[in-house]
Amino acid sequence: MTMKILFYDAKSYDTEFFQAALPEFPGLEIEYLKSDLEPRTAALADGFDAVCAFVSSDVGRQTLEILHRKGIGLVLLRCAGYNNVDLEAAQEYNICVMRVPGYSPEAVAEHAIALALACNRRLYKAYNKVRENDFSLSGLMGFNLHGKTAGIIGTGRIGAAMCRICRGFGMRILAYDVYPNESLRELAEYVSLDQLLSDSDVISLHCPLTDSTYHLINIDTIRRMKDGVILVNTSRGALVKTDDLIEGIRMHKFAGVGLDVYEEETNNVFEDRSDEILEHSTTARLLSFPNVMITSHQGFFTREALTAIASATLQNALDHAQDKPSPNQVSAV
Repeated sequence: MTMKILFYDAKSYDTEFFQAALPEFPGLEIEYLKSDLEPRTAALADGFDAVCAFVSSDVGRQTLEILHRKGIGLVLLRCAGYNNVDLEAAQEYNICVMRVPGYSPEAVAEHAIALALACNRRLYKAYNKVRENDFSLSGLMGFNLHGKTAGIIGTGRIGAAMCRICRGFGMRILAYDVYPNESLRELAEYVSLDQLLSDSDVISLHCPLTDSTYHLINIDTIRRMKDGVILVNTSRGALVKTDDLIEGIRMHKFAGVGLDVYEEETNNVFEDRSDEILEHSTTARLLSFPNVMITSHQGFFTREALTAIASATLQNALDHAQDKPSPNQVSAV
Protein backbone atom coordinates (compact mmCIF):
# COMPACT_ATOMS: atom_id res chain seq x y z
CA MET A 1 0.00 0.00 0.00
CA THR A 2 1.32 3.42 -0.97
CA MET A 3 1.53 6.32 1.49
CA LYS A 4 0.87 9.64 -0.22
CA ILE A 5 2.66 12.60 1.35
CA LEU A 6 1.87 16.25 0.63
CA PHE A 7 5.06 18.25 1.07
CA TYR A 8 4.44 21.88 2.08
CA ASP A 9 6.70 24.90 1.50
CA ALA A 10 8.91 22.97 -0.91
CA LYS A 11 12.02 24.76 -2.12
CA SER A 12 14.14 23.53 -5.03
CA TYR A 13 16.72 22.03 -2.66
CA ASP A 14 13.97 20.19 -0.74
CA THR A 15 12.74 18.57 -3.92
CA GLU A 16 16.28 17.72 -5.01
CA PHE A 17 17.28 15.93 -1.82
CA PHE A 18 13.97 14.22 -1.08
CA GLN A 19 13.64 12.94 -4.64
CA ALA A 20 17.20 11.61 -4.47
CA ALA A 21 16.37 9.69 -1.28
CA LEU A 22 12.90 8.48 -2.31
CA PRO A 23 13.97 5.35 -4.28
CA GLU A 24 15.32 3.88 -1.03
CA PHE A 25 11.85 4.02 0.53
CA PRO A 26 9.40 1.98 -1.57
CA GLY A 27 5.74 2.60 -0.91
CA LEU A 28 6.10 6.35 -0.41
CA GLU A 29 4.94 9.02 -2.87
CA ILE A 30 5.49 12.76 -2.51
CA GLU A 31 3.71 15.73 -4.08
CA TYR A 32 5.39 19.08 -3.57
CA LEU A 33 3.66 22.40 -2.82
CA LYS A 34 5.24 25.84 -2.71
CA SER A 35 2.64 27.02 -0.19
CA ASP A 36 3.36 26.58 3.51
CA LEU A 37 1.08 24.66 5.85
CA GLU A 38 -1.50 26.83 7.60
CA PRO A 39 -5.30 26.70 8.08
CA ARG A 40 -5.93 28.12 4.58
CA THR A 41 -3.79 25.48 2.85
CA ALA A 42 -4.52 22.49 5.10
CA ALA A 43 -7.54 21.55 2.99
CA LEU A 44 -5.22 20.86 0.05
CA ALA A 45 -4.22 17.64 1.85
CA ASP A 46 -7.49 16.00 0.81
CA GLY A 47 -6.68 12.55 -0.58
CA PHE A 48 -3.26 12.30 1.10
CA ASP A 49 -2.17 10.16 4.04
CA ALA A 50 0.44 12.47 5.54
CA VAL A 51 1.80 15.98 5.31
CA CYS A 52 5.39 17.18 5.60
CA ALA A 53 5.96 20.51 7.35
CA PHE A 54 8.83 22.66 8.54
CA VAL A 55 9.68 24.74 11.60
CA SER A 56 7.98 27.81 10.11
CA SER A 57 4.70 25.98 9.37
CA ASP A 58 1.53 26.70 11.35
CA VAL A 59 0.61 23.34 12.86
CA GLY A 60 -1.80 24.78 15.41
CA ARG A 61 -5.21 23.53 16.48
CA GLN A 62 -7.10 24.98 13.52
CA THR A 63 -4.69 23.45 11.01
CA LEU A 64 -4.78 20.06 12.75
CA GLU A 65 -8.57 20.09 12.91
CA ILE A 66 -8.74 20.59 9.13
CA LEU A 67 -6.09 17.91 8.53
CA HIS A 68 -8.08 15.53 10.71
CA ARG A 69 -11.22 16.16 8.67
CA LYS A 70 -9.23 15.43 5.52
CA GLY A 71 -8.12 12.06 6.90
CA ILE A 72 -4.49 12.95 7.67
CA GLY A 73 -3.01 10.71 10.33
CA LEU A 74 0.64 11.78 10.21
CA VAL A 75 2.52 15.08 10.32
CA LEU A 76 6.17 14.70 9.32
CA LEU A 77 8.38 17.53 10.59
CA ARG A 78 11.59 17.82 8.58
CA CYS A 79 13.24 19.61 11.51
CA ALA A 80 14.10 19.06 15.16
CA GLY A 81 11.92 21.75 16.75
CA TYR A 82 8.20 21.27 17.27
CA ASN A 83 7.17 24.29 19.31
CA ASN A 84 4.99 25.30 16.33
CA VAL A 85 2.82 22.19 16.83
CA ASP A 86 -0.20 22.00 19.14
CA LEU A 87 0.57 18.57 20.56
CA GLU A 88 -2.61 18.53 22.67
CA ALA A 89 -4.71 19.03 19.56
CA ALA A 90 -2.67 16.42 17.66
CA GLN A 91 -3.43 13.87 20.35
CA GLU A 92 -7.10 14.88 20.41
CA TYR A 93 -7.36 14.37 16.64
CA ASN A 94 -5.29 11.16 16.72
CA ILE A 95 -2.59 12.63 14.48
CA CYS A 96 0.93 11.30 14.91
CA VAL A 97 3.69 13.92 14.81
CA MET A 98 7.25 12.84 14.02
CA ARG A 99 10.41 14.93 13.81
CA VAL A 100 14.08 14.69 12.88
CA PRO A 101 15.87 15.22 16.21
CA GLY A 102 19.45 15.07 14.96
CA TYR A 103 20.40 15.43 11.31
CA SER A 104 23.81 17.12 11.27
CA PRO A 105 24.64 18.82 14.57
CA GLU A 106 27.99 19.89 13.17
CA ALA A 107 26.25 21.92 10.45
CA VAL A 108 24.52 24.17 12.99
CA ALA A 109 27.49 24.30 15.37
CA GLU A 110 29.85 25.27 12.55
CA HIS A 111 27.49 28.06 11.54
CA ALA A 112 27.37 29.25 15.16
CA ILE A 113 31.14 29.52 15.37
CA ALA A 114 31.19 31.20 11.96
CA LEU A 115 28.84 33.88 13.31
CA ALA A 116 30.99 34.30 16.41
CA LEU A 117 34.13 34.70 14.29
CA ALA A 118 32.46 37.07 11.84
CA CYS A 119 31.22 39.26 14.68
CA ASN A 120 34.54 39.17 16.53
CA ARG A 121 36.70 40.06 13.54
CA ARG A 122 34.09 42.35 11.92
CA LEU A 123 34.24 40.37 8.69
CA TYR A 124 31.08 41.93 7.25
CA LYS A 125 32.46 45.44 7.85
CA ALA A 126 35.93 44.49 6.58
CA TYR A 127 34.46 43.04 3.38
CA ASN A 128 32.46 46.17 2.64
CA LYS A 129 35.39 48.49 3.43
CA VAL A 130 37.71 46.69 1.01
CA ARG A 131 35.04 46.72 -1.72
CA GLU A 132 35.13 50.51 -1.43
CA ASN A 133 38.95 50.55 -1.58
CA ASP A 134 39.19 51.39 2.12
CA PHE A 135 42.08 49.31 3.43
CA SER A 136 42.30 50.94 6.86
CA LEU A 137 41.89 48.81 9.97
CA SER A 138 39.78 51.25 11.96
CA GLY A 139 36.75 49.58 13.53
CA LEU A 140 38.00 46.03 12.89
CA MET A 141 39.65 45.20 16.23
CA GLY A 142 38.72 41.80 17.66
CA PHE A 143 40.10 39.50 20.35
CA ASN A 144 41.70 36.05 20.40
CA LEU A 145 39.27 33.22 21.07
CA HIS A 146 42.20 31.14 22.30
CA GLY A 147 42.32 31.28 26.07
CA LYS A 148 38.86 32.81 26.37
CA THR A 149 35.73 31.23 27.87
CA ALA A 150 32.83 29.87 25.81
CA GLY A 151 29.44 29.50 27.49
CA ILE A 152 27.25 26.86 25.85
CA ILE A 153 23.60 26.92 26.90
CA GLY A 154 22.08 23.57 25.95
CA THR A 155 24.35 20.57 25.44
CA GLY A 156 22.40 18.20 23.26
CA ARG A 157 23.86 17.07 19.94
CA ILE A 158 24.40 20.57 18.57
CA GLY A 159 25.60 22.05 21.84
CA ALA A 160 28.03 19.14 22.24
CA ALA A 161 29.38 19.75 18.73
CA MET A 162 29.83 23.43 19.63
CA CYS A 163 31.76 22.42 22.77
CA ARG A 164 34.14 20.34 20.68
CA ILE A 165 34.68 23.18 18.20
CA CYS A 166 35.36 25.73 20.93
CA ARG A 167 37.81 23.37 22.60
CA GLY A 168 39.61 23.15 19.26
CA PHE A 169 40.09 26.92 19.46
CA GLY A 170 41.73 26.47 22.84
CA MET A 171 38.81 27.88 24.80
CA ARG A 172 37.65 27.04 28.31
CA ILE A 173 34.13 25.58 28.09
CA LEU A 174 31.34 26.36 30.55
CA ALA A 175 28.05 24.56 30.02
CA TYR A 176 24.53 24.92 31.35
CA ASP A 177 21.79 22.35 30.85
CA VAL A 178 18.93 21.00 32.96
CA TYR A 179 20.08 17.54 31.80
CA PRO A 180 23.90 17.49 31.68
CA ASN A 181 25.53 15.50 28.88
CA GLU A 182 27.76 12.98 30.64
CA SER A 183 29.90 12.52 27.53
CA LEU A 184 31.08 16.13 27.86
CA ARG A 185 32.32 15.92 31.45
CA GLU A 186 35.97 15.91 30.36
CA LEU A 187 35.40 18.69 27.84
CA ALA A 188 33.13 21.14 29.64
CA GLU A 189 32.47 22.33 33.17
CA TYR A 190 28.78 22.41 34.09
CA VAL A 191 27.96 25.53 36.06
CA SER A 192 24.95 27.61 37.07
CA LEU A 193 23.41 29.91 34.48
CA ASP A 194 24.54 32.90 36.54
CA GLN A 195 28.17 31.80 36.47
CA LEU A 196 28.05 31.04 32.76
CA LEU A 197 26.63 34.48 32.01
CA SER A 198 29.16 36.33 34.15
CA ASP A 199 32.28 34.39 33.12
CA SER A 200 31.81 33.77 29.37
CA ASP A 201 33.39 35.78 26.55
CA VAL A 202 31.25 34.01 23.93
CA ILE A 203 27.74 32.73 24.71
CA SER A 204 26.04 30.38 22.26
CA LEU A 205 22.43 29.21 22.58
CA HIS A 206 21.59 25.59 21.69
CA CYS A 207 18.51 24.79 23.76
CA PRO A 208 14.92 24.05 22.72
CA LEU A 209 12.15 26.62 23.09
CA THR A 210 10.00 25.72 26.08
CA ASP A 211 8.06 27.65 28.70
CA SER A 212 11.19 27.72 30.87
CA THR A 213 13.52 28.92 28.10
CA TYR A 214 11.18 31.49 26.50
CA HIS A 215 13.01 34.84 26.64
CA LEU A 216 15.87 33.20 28.52
CA ILE A 217 17.99 36.09 27.29
CA ASN A 218 16.34 39.21 28.67
CA ILE A 219 17.49 42.45 30.24
CA ASP A 220 18.20 40.74 33.57
CA THR A 221 20.36 37.99 32.07
CA ILE A 222 22.02 40.50 29.71
CA ARG A 223 23.04 42.67 32.66
CA ARG A 224 24.71 39.63 34.24
CA MET A 225 26.93 39.12 31.18
CA LYS A 226 30.46 40.44 30.79
CA ASP A 227 30.88 43.72 28.98
CA GLY A 228 32.14 42.97 25.47
CA VAL A 229 30.57 39.52 25.24
CA ILE A 230 29.64 37.92 21.92
CA LEU A 231 26.13 36.39 21.85
CA VAL A 232 25.16 33.82 19.20
CA ASN A 233 21.72 32.29 18.64
CA THR A 234 21.27 29.51 16.07
CA SER A 235 18.51 27.77 18.00
CA ARG A 236 15.10 29.49 18.40
CA GLY A 237 14.35 33.17 18.00
CA ALA A 238 12.15 33.47 21.07
CA LEU A 239 14.98 32.40 23.37
CA VAL A 240 15.99 36.06 23.13
CA LYS A 241 13.67 38.96 23.98
CA THR A 242 14.38 41.27 21.07
CA ASP A 243 13.50 44.57 22.74
CA ASP A 244 15.79 43.71 25.65
CA LEU A 245 18.56 42.63 23.26
CA ILE A 246 18.34 46.01 21.52
CA GLU A 247 18.51 47.74 24.90
CA GLY A 248 21.59 45.67 25.73
CA ILE A 249 23.24 46.61 22.43
CA ARG A 250 22.57 50.29 23.14
CA MET A 251 24.13 49.78 26.60
CA HIS A 252 27.32 48.67 24.76
CA LYS A 253 27.11 45.28 26.48
CA PHE A 254 28.03 43.29 23.36
CA ALA A 255 31.15 43.15 21.25
CA GLY A 256 28.96 41.38 18.71
CA VAL A 257 25.65 39.61 18.23
CA GLY A 258 25.24 36.82 15.67
CA LEU A 259 21.69 35.68 14.95
CA ASP A 260 20.57 32.94 12.60
CA VAL A 261 17.13 33.12 14.23
CA TYR A 262 15.17 35.96 15.80
CA GLU A 263 11.66 36.79 16.94
CA GLU A 264 9.12 37.60 14.24
CA GLU A 265 11.23 35.86 11.60
CA THR A 266 8.45 33.51 10.45
CA ASN A 267 7.42 35.45 7.35
CA ASN A 268 11.04 35.96 6.34
CA VAL A 269 12.36 32.40 6.59
CA PHE A 270 13.77 31.32 3.21
CA GLU A 271 11.83 34.03 1.34
CA ASP A 272 13.13 36.73 -1.02
CA ARG A 273 11.45 39.89 0.26
CA SER A 274 13.90 42.36 -1.23
CA ASP A 275 11.14 44.24 -3.09
CA GLU A 276 8.84 44.51 -0.06
CA ILE A 277 8.36 46.91 2.81
CA LEU A 278 8.55 44.63 5.83
CA GLU A 279 5.63 44.81 8.24
CA HIS A 280 7.86 44.40 11.30
CA SER A 281 10.81 46.63 12.13
CA THR A 282 12.71 43.95 14.07
CA THR A 283 15.17 43.08 11.31
CA ALA A 284 15.79 46.70 10.34
CA ARG A 285 16.31 47.72 13.97
CA LEU A 286 18.82 44.93 14.56
CA LEU A 287 20.67 45.52 11.31
CA SER A 288 21.02 49.22 12.13
CA PHE A 289 23.73 48.28 14.65
CA PRO A 290 27.26 47.85 13.31
CA ASN A 291 28.06 44.91 15.61
CA VAL A 292 25.04 42.75 14.70
CA MET A 293 25.11 40.06 12.00
CA ILE A 294 21.94 38.26 10.92
CA THR A 295 21.70 35.26 8.62
CA SER A 296 18.55 33.67 7.24
CA HIS A 297 18.00 30.54 9.35
CA GLN A 298 20.68 28.75 7.35
CA GLY A 299 22.50 26.91 10.13
CA PHE A 300 21.18 23.56 8.90
CA PHE A 301 21.89 24.30 5.25
CA THR A 302 24.62 21.88 4.21
CA ARG A 303 24.52 18.97 1.78
CA GLU A 304 25.16 16.51 4.59
CA ALA A 305 22.33 17.91 6.71
CA LEU A 306 19.79 17.96 3.86
CA THR A 307 20.66 14.39 2.94
CA ALA A 308 20.18 13.29 6.55
CA ILE A 309 16.91 15.24 6.91
CA ALA A 310 15.42 13.64 3.81
CA SER A 311 16.44 10.13 4.84
CA ALA A 312 15.24 10.48 8.44
CA THR A 313 11.91 12.05 7.42
CA LEU A 314 11.15 9.30 4.94
CA GLN A 315 12.22 6.64 7.45
CA ASN A 316 9.75 8.17 9.91
CA ALA A 317 6.99 7.85 7.30
CA LEU A 318 7.93 4.21 6.61
CA ASP A 319 8.06 3.36 10.33
CA HIS A 320 4.62 4.84 10.81
CA ALA A 321 3.22 2.98 7.81
CA GLN A 322 4.60 -0.27 9.21
CA ASP A 323 3.45 0.47 12.80
CA LYS A 324 7.02 0.42 14.05
CA PRO A 325 7.79 2.31 17.29
CA SER A 326 10.07 5.31 16.82
CA PRO A 327 11.89 7.62 19.23
CA ASN A 328 11.17 10.41 16.74
CA GLN A 329 7.47 10.48 17.58
CA VAL A 330 6.57 13.56 19.63
CA SER A 331 2.78 13.19 19.87
CA ALA A 332 1.28 10.63 22.23
CA VAL A 333 -1.08 8.83 19.84
